[in-house]
Amino acid sequence: MATPERYYVPAASIWPIVGAVALFLIAAGAGATVGGLFGGSGPWLLLAGTVLILVMLTGWFRDVIRESMQGLYSAQMDRSFRQGMSWFIFSEVMFFGAFFGALFYARFIAVPWLGGASNNAMTAAVLWPDFVAQWPLTLTPGGIETTAMPAMGLPLLNTLILLTSSVTLHIAHTAIEKNQRERLKGFLLVTVLLGALFMFFQGEEYVHAYQEMNLRLDSGVYGNTFYLLTGFHGLHVTLGTIMLLVVWLRVMRGHFSPEHHFGFQASAWYWHFVDVVWLCLFVFVYIL
Repeated sequence: MATPERYYVPAASIWPIVGAVALFLIAAGAGATVGGLFGGSGPWLLLAGTVLILVMLTGWFRDVIRESMQGLYSAQMDRSFRQGMSWFIFSEVMFFGAFFGALFYARFIAVPWLGGASNNAMTAAVLWPDFVAQWPLTLTPGGIETTAMPAMGLPLLNTLILLTSSVTLHIAHTAIEKNQRERLKGFLLVTVLLGALFMFFQGEEYVHAYQEMNLRLDSGVYGNTFYLLTGFHGLHVTLGTIMLLVVWLRVMRGHFSPEHHFGFQASAWYWHFVDVVWLCLFVFVYIL
């Protein structure tokens, strides 16, 4: 009789609850910062949540890496990791799908409705007499005027950066499968640096939008959808860059082999997903 394949069950961990607390602090801190709540303590809550989430990621990554290097994971465990990562990316697709859905609703349903479409001229005249049914909306009901973010400039540059990072990451992936360690180290590091460069330029874009274009979170539905989509995508780029950085540090320590490198593969899946989301975002938010 063949020996059944063993399945490693890790010990109880504190990291899930630590991550939940960190996410709560981040959400509460971000809301309090934007809304001016809790006596101005919002930024401190946001900082505490960010620090705690970094502690959680460090501890959890450390435990999983230690278990993997000790040979505790079987082929069945590897399949479980792949299934888990696949479902996680699917949940992220649904997450961004909700925000893109909000954008499409505002643009193709709410804006024409306010403009008098579908025999709604009388209601539209009462709700917003001076409304002009065009997208993007550069005038809010409160009279705030803003400017739409153009596709050229930093957004196009960031698109080229992310597309290049997908190429460099694919080269690194090919290198690990062929056990070309030096090639792997170089191209993976370039991918991490491109991710950091993307985040830097997105920060520059936000500063420009706030200071020179009057494009803010309170700039009507256009400002809301713009910052929701680009902001959450930037958060995902940040997480993806951290994941790839951890993978690069592991590569520098001699981890992974052509046969066993799912940690690298999972990070690559995530990064390519983030790149695809940005392409959709670039088209529907910046161009159309």
